[in-house]
Amino acid sequence: MGLFNIPGLENYALLALRLALAAVFLYHGSKKAFNKQTPGFMRFIGICETFGAIAMLAGFLTQLAGIGLAIIMSGAIYKKLTEWHVPFSADSTTGWEFDMTLFAIAVALALMGAGTISIDALAGFYP
Repeated sequence: MGLFNIPGLENYALLALRLALAAVFLYHGSKKAFNKQTPGFMRFIGICETFGAIAMLAGFLTQLAGIGLAIIMSGAIYKKLTEWHVPFSADSTTGWEFDMTLFAIAVALALMGAGTISIDALAGFYP
């Protein structure tokens, strides 16, 4: 039990995680999805990110969306490490620390679910 463990606030914590993750993926995903210059597979990834973000925002099928977004972020981390040789943190570019943070949030939501402030809870997917 944490020092400031106040019963009932965990649902607000899950909501905060969902909203933050949704904001990042809506921004980055929609840039890829709706840019006609984006190559085919990356455009597909952008569409998946956008739909995952909308699901997170609404708290709908949150655990499945979390799994999908975690898979996307693991691919991003892999590409940055093996092909682009991006360091963990850099002054000139975004290192893969940002991707790791998004991956961790997506995994946490995949494991814990949306919380009671969600469509999942209304539909009976979350206790």
